[in-house]
Amino acid sequence: MKIEIRDHFIHQWKKYFNDADLPITYFYTDEPVNATLVSSSGKWNCIICQLQKVRSGESLAFSAESVKCGGAKRYLGFADKIRPNFEYFLSCGIENEMEGERYIRTPELVNELMKKQQKLVIPGKYIVFKRWDRLDENDTPDVVVFFATPDILSGLFTLANYDQAEPDSTITPFAAGCGSLIYFPYIEKDSARPRAVIGMFDVSARPCVPEGVLSFSVPMVKFMKMIGYMDESFLITDSWKKVQKRIL
Repeated sequence: MKIEIRDHFIHQWKKYFNDADLPITYFYTDEPVNATLVSSSGKWNCIICQLQKVRSGESLAFSAESVKCGGAKRYLGFADKIRPNFEYFLSCGIENEMEGERYIRTPELVNELMKKQQKLVIPGKYIVFKRWDRLDENDTPDVVVFFATPDILSGLFTLANYDQAEPDSTITPFAAGCGSLIYFPYIEKDSARPRAVIGMFDVSARPCVPEGVLSFSVPMVKFMKMIGYMDESFLITDSWKKVQKRIL
């Protein structure tokens, strides 16, 4: 990451989004530098909850061993298998054996859903999360993740569609919280027309983020274009200034 690009976006973000939180980023590597390696010991913890530390400025690196959630292991590319009876876990459960989350109506539908998911191929042993202002010249972020309120989300969503005629510059796939932040946007980065992903609709992960906040994850290749459009887009209009006044 070129430092001038990092600092330029910080200036632009402040200019149009006031003191809203900076985004976080992530990338895969075999050598996590200037990041705290999350311990492989300890109790189960949702990775979305752990990302609160990153939003506060701490850089974290996760290995397959330090990700305790089986679903997260799969969504982060550290595993390609799912737990036994997962189709029942996500749906109706098994009487007297397992409580189901009831996010999908039937086990059969879960199996069909899982068939549509491709394996995530990752280029390193670790995934590193850093807040935007913590990036240095040796970092190569793949995806930028905002935790945004509706007004901020409206700005990001509109900017993402600024340079295209297609109306689907942003998608909202059904997924766990880590799926919407990591799995889907990471796949999008290699598509012919990379799209942003709105997420954090996962009821189980919602307690890990403030109320009124969703995620907006955008591949870095697309995000660089978005930065370049800021000074010519709707962000310079009176319409946006009315919204911007409400952003704290």
